Amino acid sequence: MNFTKGLKGAIVGATMAAGVLTGTAHAQEDTIKVGILHSLSGTMAISETTLKDAMLMLIDEQNAKGGLLGKKLEPVVVDPASDWPMFAEKARELISQDKVDVVFGCWTSASRKSVLPVFEELDSILFYPVQYEGEESSRNVFYTGAAPNQQAIPAVDYLMNEEGVERWVLEGTDYVYPRTTNKILEAYLKAHGVADEDIMINYTPFGFSDWQTEVAAIKNFGSAGKKTAVVSTINGDANVPFYKELGNQGIKAEDIPVVAFSVGEEELAGLDTTPLVGHLAAWNYFESVDSDANYDFIDAWHKYTGDDKRVTNDPMEAHYIGFNMWVKAVEKAGTTDPDKVIDAMVGVSVPNLSGGYSTMMPNHHITKPVMIGEIQDDGQFDIVYQTPGLVPGDAWSDYLPDSKNLISDWRAPLSCGNFNVATGKCGGMAAAN
Repeated sequence: MNFTKGLKGAIVGATMAAGVLTGTAHAQEDTIKVGILHSLSGTMAISETTLKDAMLMLIDEQNAKGGLLGKKLEPVVVDPASDWPMFAEKARELISQDKVDVVFGCWTSASRKSVLPVFEELDSILFYPVQYEGEESSRNVFYTGAAPNQQAIPAVDYLMNEEGVERWVLEGTDYVYPRTTNKILEAYLKAHGVADEDIMINYTPFGFSDWQTEVAAIKNFGSAGKKTAVVSTINGDANVPFYKELGNQGIKAEDIPVVAFSVGEEELAGLDTTPLVGHLAAWNYFESVDSDANYDFIDAWHKYTGDDKRVTNDPMEAHYIGFNMWVKAVEKAGTTDPDKVIDAMVGVSVPNLSGGYSTMMPNHHITKPVMIGEIQDDGQFDIVYQTPGLVPGDAWSDYLPDSKNLISDWRAPLSCGNFNVATGKCGGMAAAN
């Protein structure tokens, strides 16, 4: 593990005196507002609605402890409706109109890319809880989901070493996360001696449903006499017909295993998992994790939702970690002022749900274990592999020529998200892709 690369981590007074302070302004002062920016409708609602519910639970729990800095937390929920430009509009609304102190949200990288300029312009804070493609480090974003070295690359290593895979289908939804992740994986595979003809790459639109031709192509590609696997970056509700078509065409895990990066317990809850048993997913948390912290979280979730069948998943844990990190940083800073909280975040450690602690690194990514889970017939995952320790998130890939010399460190005096160690220069204050 290259740890160095892993670190590449007075108007109010006058108004009050005039006696025109409104009830709304009082409410803004009496509570700390927390923005929740997740799709509650559209193609990504299958994944994001649960994250909204998880945030509301975490806020309720914190309020039951007395709130934060002597104030109650007030959630402000908006629905960007799986529309990427709408994410930017809703983010601006949360920060400028609702006066939130922090935002937890987004799922797709397209939505994160949409809101990034807003958070940087208005100097607010976003906690982003989902695995992503890397190649970015913003001072205003804390990336609590997995970078490629915390999910995609370990998954490929597992398939190579444990399953003997020699041919690779990189199947994704057509947007920035799958395309960039697959660019990294293609370079990684070729660096490990995989030939061009043993890599097939395909993209389909969001919400894609007619999988017969694509799955037939996968089946044909896997018939060449070499062990073949599918690395899936398919996102949202397109996963449902994809997995159904795998079953329809008789593709079993022992023949062509699929390892998914965006399919967890929540997505499987809507599927007949019988034909999917044995297929894989790579995450940093599964509901089946054996730890007291996880059992307590599951119990709290069932109690909060009133439904013992509601599952937990990896991005929920990322919000759990990120929210608790934010609370600790606010307490450390003694204020919700974004600049002070951002400075206080680096080095904060909080419990994760697998029984250890996750730490915020100087590159605004966290340390996480990596797990490979095998789908069971009850919609849960049997954990078949876990890294022996925590893996620090790497903002910039070692396998792409434009980023292999970049590191991120938001501490003074460097304070740079893309510092080039070869030239000794900072390429900019935020994302450089």
